[in-house]
Amino acid sequence: MQRRDALKLLLAGGVLPAFTPDLFAFFQGAHPASGYTLHTLNAHQNDTVVAMIDQIIPATDTPGAKAARVNEFIDVILTEWATGSERENFLNGLADVDKQSNDLFAKDFAAASPAQQLTLLRAMDDASMSARRNRPTRHGNTVPEERDKQLEGDFWEVFKGITLHGYYTSEIGFTQELNLQIIPGAHHGCVPVPAGRKA
Repeated sequence: MQRRDALKLLLAGGVLPAFTPDLFAFFQGAHPASGYTLHTLNAHQNDTVVAMIDQIIPATDTPGAKAARVNEFIDVILTEWATGSERENFLNGLADVDKQSNDLFAKDFAAASPAQQLTLLRAMDDASMSARRNRPTRHGNTVPEERDKQLEGDFWEVFKGITLHGYYTSEIGFTQELNLQIIPGAHHGCVPVPAGRKA
């Protein structure tokens, strides 16, 4: 699988597809090791991303998106997978979140209270849902669009998609939140049966 194909799948929407072990491993490979240094997001943009992902998947009885370092996953996607125009549109979307926050609350998103942050994100979600309902439906027999422009589309939908995929393919999201284990890709039938256990 190529990164462009994976990026299209990653950004297809908020619903996670059924991952094969190989596909899961591909997305998990985008999660950076500890000690990662941001390459695309500056400190302010990173603060905005952290505040947003923390509202989308907050910590409960299990760690949230912030603890899963989804902001670093997003930075890797922007740095290594996205094109220049996709990266620019994503960063413009982040700047627009700050603009909306300043218009409503006279402060940047990261400096707003959690209640104010949630209010703004819910308004963005409502606007996105309304726009989605008003989109003309496409049928399978129509000519495909010139190219997939997910990262150039609805910033909020893209942001949610990356956040959900980043969280649920992280070690924390997959093992602690979903309580799943990665299924091995092969069955090794010639393994000896331990003593005292029936075959």
